[in-house]
Amino acid sequence: MRATVAHWDLSRSEQTIDSLRASLREEGVADWASVRGLLVKFWFSDRKNNVWGAVMLWEPGADRDQSLPPNRAGALIGYPATHRLDVEVEATVEGLHRIEELTGLGAVWEPPANG
Repeated sequence: MRATVAHWDLSRSEQTIDSLRASLREEGVADWASVRGLLVKFWFSDRKNNVWGAVMLWEPGADRDQSLPPNRAGALIGYPATHRLDVEVEATVEGLHRIEELTGLGAVWEPPANG
């Protein structure tokens, strides 16, 4: 099992966490639901360090070289990810929770703090 982790330091970009969040809300999520072998993808942000990124967890044997949806974040930010890792997953565990599905969760779906 593999994981791909990529993130951008936004200090050289005109994009902000808020602008990237709006773009993700409008057009960035749905295309990933049909990627074969992708167990989960989650996007993350860190306002304190001005970072935007994503983590993809792949099922064993997944074709990670397949045609993937466009990298909208990279296009908007204007440069490749500041850091990118492709790593072996050593172990996973799922804790006790009441969430039936991960799809549709996250700050991108919540009302803006000023609205």
